[in-house]
Amino acid sequence: MSTSGSDDTAGPLTPASLAALAVFALAVTAAALIGALGAADTADRYTELSLPSWAPPSWVFGPVWTVLYALMAVSGWLVWLRRQTPGAVVALALFAVQLLLNAVWTPLFFAAEQRGLAFVDIVALLTVLTVTLVLFFRISRFAGALLLPYWAWTAFALVLNLAVWSLNTAG
Repeated sequence: MSTSGSDDTAGPLTPASLAALAVFALAVTAAALIGALGAADTADRYTELSLPSWAPPSWVFGPVWTVLYALMAVSGWLVWLRRQTPGAVVALALFAVQLLLNAVWTPLFFAAEQRGLAFVDIVALLTVLTVTLVLFFRISRFAGALLLPYWAWTAFALVLNLAVWSLNTAG
């Protein structure tokens, strides 16, 4: 087993480790599907919103999230491989919490049109994700590095959520 954060090789692939990778892939796919269902038929609604000039076009989100979810699955799996490392169980529990918060955001923002509540959710998501990222780095530098693009995109999404909420709130 690796020492904390120093050896970032996955080691030999076993049926158990491949099954765990499949579980992580399924978990992030489930979060993605919840988001996709929450955003179904919303591309038009997104473009109808008042958006800041720096908002990306709607077609950017699908490809970006596809890459991010793949990185998240591998990152979680790498920490799972080091589950005997002190702090790994807590890190994986927080990974699950951030994944749940991630899944809830899209239905809140798009389907329910609750942009203020979505903002509260994404603040919680970024907070939990930040702690998860720090813990992942302690366990595996590579697993932590794989979460950096997700953290950056989530921070960007938080600011975008706030801007859209502000621009589209009557008052």
